[in-house]
Amino acid sequence: MKILHVTHPLKEDEIPQQDTVLIMGFFDGVHRGHQKVIKTGVDIAKKHGLRSVLITFDRSPRVVYQKEQNFKYLSTEKRKAALIEKLGVDDLYFIKFTTDFSKLTPQEFVDNYMINMRAKFVVGGFDYTYGKRDIANMQTLPQYSRDKFEIITVPKQTFDEEKIGSSSIKDLILSDQIDQANHLLGYYYQNTGIVVHGLQRGRTLGFPTANLAIGQDELIPSIGVYATRIKVDGKWYDSMTSVGYNVTFSENTGITVECNIFDFDQDIYDQPITIEWIHYLRGEIKFNGPDGLIAQLHHDQDDSKALLRNLE
Repeated sequence: MKILHVTHPLKEDEIPQQDTVLIMGFFDGVHRGHQKVIKTGVDIAKKHGLRSVLITFDRSPRVVYQKEQNFKYLSTEKRKAALIEKLGVDDLYFIKFTTDFSKLTPQEFVDNYMINMRAKFVVGGFDYTYGKRDIANMQTLPQYSRDKFEIITVPKQTFDEEKIGSSSIKDLILSDQIDQANHLLGYYYQNTGIVVHGLQRGRTLGFPTANLAIGQDELIPSIGVYATRIKVDGKWYDSMTSVGYNVTFSENTGITVECNIFDFDQDIYDQPITIEWIHYLRGEIKFNGPDGLIAQLHHDQDDSKALLRNLE
């Protein structure tokens, strides 16, 4: 898959050299609903001998339009690209969502990023917009298309009669329901980060942990203890991870993400990691002292190992 990072207006060499099927959307998380849209576009491209081209943005439009602060993403740009590549897309465009780009009229957007991109088909979800929702949606697209392409609208994808959407998945991740979130994503949710120095309290308890600094734009799961897997230096390891405040010791550290990696004894400070959240085990508990905490950690470790073993 070819990946292009572009800024409006497109340069001549950034425009496809053959006719395309355009797949349109922001696709944060590339969840099951997004996957349906993307697969639809890829299948049409294969059927008609066209190039499948997915157009997305380098940031959420909400950051520009609504000036939303501290917006959290389900997928980094790198993760999004990897998930999209698995679905068979030929070309992936990340458009820099500048203020100037955001001021394009619906017709200007269609002219520049659909017709100019040699689209024969444009595929989008039922709720895809390319400007103000009431005038720039899939229903109004025919009036801007200049009859240059066919429009394919993918209907709402649901689970238990509820729309599968990035916002609802975020709500699940933040409310102890990572298992349900994983189901709607179609894969295990991930974060990326760096191993940093912590207080090394876990080592004194017999459960040494890697203290993880997660990317600041990434959504971190809710407070609690999880069965996880962590990738270090290209290799995956079973683990359990706590997201919490260290309430037993009242250490006032703020929220920390601490990962106990099973059967592992390496110095990995400052190394990049990827963590995969498999299952929510329990909430954070304040114990009267270290003995109660140690006993609980043994239970958590046993539960995690049993669950992770069953994934193999």
